[in-house]
Amino acid sequence: MGLYQRYILPRLIDLSMQNRAVRAERARFVPLASGTVLEVGLGSGLNLPFYSPAVERLYGLDPSLELQTMARRRARDARLPVEFIAGSGERIPMEDETVDAVVTTWTLCSIPDPVTALTEMKRVLNPGGRLIFIEHGRSPDARVVSWQDRLTPVWRRLAGGCHLNRKIDALILAAGFRIAEIETAYMKGPKPLVYLYKGVAQRSS
Repeated sequence: MGLYQRYILPRLIDLSMQNRAVRAERARFVPLASGTVLEVGLGSGLNLPFYSPAVERLYGLDPSLELQTMARRRARDARLPVEFIAGSGERIPMEDETVDAVVTTWTLCSIPDPVTALTEMKRVLNPGGRLIFIEHGRSPDARVVSWQDRLTPVWRRLAGGCHLNRKIDALILAAGFRIAEIETAYMKGPKPLVYLYKGVAQRSS
């Protein structure tokens, strides 16, 4: 791992994900989680202030030890106990049916095999458990998509594997979830980077 990936990129990710629009989306969807929660892609812990008292325990999974160090600092002020897990979403080191909710925010874009990771999330969810997601991805506008497809090979190298052009709802359905609620819209910013998929999916029986 180079110096950029290890030291510079984690700080850039942390800074870029603290703007007002992003915080507003976190404030709407993260509080929907309750019970025992797994956050896949905990990152630097920016969701921690938004979890409600209905969360009894939070497991935070992330492959970046540098981002996890930032998250541990933020967890000192958190209202809930956090257990940190270093690892990838494609192999979640938890037993079947052990959590009530899974939270992913701006995470599925960078996981190498998102369908496998989503299948793992479904595996660890209790029957009736929910996937709460805020993700950016493929736009419905042909002109924007053409730019997303052009930019993704370069952007992926600069932004820690981030793909601009993944169709998030299709990935969630492919993993066997049922989408109960979804919103799609652009945030402020360059359109290839800011088309959001936000909502809740449930584990199909």
